[in-house]
This record gives sequence, C-alpha cells and structure tokens, in this order.
Amino acid sequence: MTATLIDGKASAARLREKIAAEAARLKSAHGLVPGLATVLVGSDPASEVYVRNKGKTAEGLGFKSVHVSLPADVSQDTLHAKVRELNADKSVHGILVQLPLPKPLDENPMLDILDPAKDVDALTPTNAGLLLSGRAHLVSCTPAGVMLLLREYVGDIAGKDVLVIGRSLLFGKPAAQLLLAANATVTMAHSRSRDLPAIARRADILVAAIGKPGFVKADWIKPGATVIDVGINRVPAESGKTKLVGDVDFEAAKAVAGAITPVPGGVGAMTIVCLMRNTLIAACAQNRLLPPAV
Repeated sequence: MTATLIDGKASAARLREKIAAEAARLKSAHGLVPGLATVLVGSDPASEVYVRNKGKTAEGLGFKSVHVSLPADVSQDTLHAKVRELNADKSVHGILVQLPLPKPLDENPMLDILDPAKDVDALTPTNAGLLLSGRAHLVSCTPAGVMLLLREYVGDIAGKDVLVIGRSLLFGKPAAQLLLAANATVTMAHSRSRDLPAIARRADILVAAIGKPGFVKADWIKPGATVIDVGINRVPAESGKTKLVGDVDFEAAKAVAGAITPVPGGVGAMTIVCLMRNTLIAACAQNRLLPPAV
C-alpha cells in the first residue's frame, strides 16, 4: 500500500483563485481593496524570504501590500507605536508581525495592543478566547489550512481519534480547538508525553507539529491513518546543500498511512493563502459586509 498524497499546492491554488475572484468582486461592487501589512523586525534571512512571499502573494491577488522593516535593536515603544499606527490605518485590514521577535523584545505586550479585528495570525488573547468559545472569525493560518485539507481529503472527521503532537500557540493549541469543533476526539501530546508511540498508534488522524525532523516513525502510525505533517525542518542534503523535511519519516510512513502530506508541498503551501483568506475576511468584517465565499 502506498498512501494517497495530500496535495497542498493544488488545494492552495484552488483557494487562491477563489480569493482573487472575491477580491475583484469587492473592488468592483464596493471599491474595497483588502490591505495587508507585514512588519519584520531585524534581518533574519528566512523571515525576509517568508515576508517577501507574503507581499508578492497579496499583490498577485489584487490586495494592497504594505511592508514595514524595523532594525533588530528597535525599542519596544517604537514597535508598539508602529503597530498602533497600522491599527489606525483604515486602508490596512490585516496586520502580521513576523515572529519570533529578536531579543530582548517581548511579543506578548505587542499582541496585547494589536487590534484583534486586524490580527490575521489570530494570536491575540481576544482571538484565542473567541476560538475557545467557538465564535472566532479569524483563525491561525496553518491550523485553518490543515482543516481545509482534512475537509477535502478525509471529509467528515466527527468521532475520529486525532492526535496532535505539539502544543504551540501558533499551531498545536488552535488546531486542537478546531478539531474539537469538528467533533473529533482529540489528544494533545508533547515532549513530556509518556509512551508517545503507543498514543500515536490509536490515532485515525496524526498531526505532527513538534519541529524535529523525522521524529514520527512509520511504526507509530496506525495502518491506513491520515498523517498531517506540519514540520518544516532544514537538514543537510547529499548534494552538500540543505533540503526541507517534515517531522515524519515520510518515505517509511507513506507505506503505512492511508493519506499523507509531503514536505514541501503539503501544509506549508496552505499557510500563506490562508493568511490572504483571513485578510479578505477581516476586510469584509471591518466594512460591515457579508463574509466572503471562501
């Protein structure tokens, strides 16, 4: 048996088409252009590439793209002032501050002042609380992308046993809430969980987001289970360069799983397009329009 590959690139391309069509409709019908602002503190090369890709994607969809670069030694007060400025800018509907921030900056007070209505990464305490209460309009991008892939490739997950390995604010915790809202039976595991392989073997859907290359082995996977690999790890390649791999031993796992996401080309492909989806949703909400059909 060879697992069905869950093609995140193809799913992302289809969603991108819908977002572009909705953006064009909003501009034609209401003169509204969704605006996304990205804020990058410091000059981490990987973050620079990621933020640049977000800007290009936004522009390609017909959005307004604003980018703010701040030096690594910027003060907390200056960062807060810039966030407040973007909060007040009515042409900006979504704000994303690239995390983690360089030390000694603290992301928590920054998230406390970020307007929840513009928080397209859904990391503010307000949006985290709305997700917990089942009332969220904006949901963290990677968990949202995972749910869209599950809906497309698995269908109804009600009653299924789902294991989420990883408990981060950015993915693990919001993913668990979304899975619960879809009526799955959810277990959260982490670095201190006992006998993790045994826990994993019960899962109909295994979601790995722990940040360790090849951490999940094939003999952890229930035969026929769906495996969602959220990990993005850079490791040495035979060529002497580096390559991207996930948290799952992919080559061995695809002989056991029923369906599996590759890395790259799986979950990661959905993240940026779900950021654009959130920006579109935020633009409609801020202008008191019906939610977009995406």
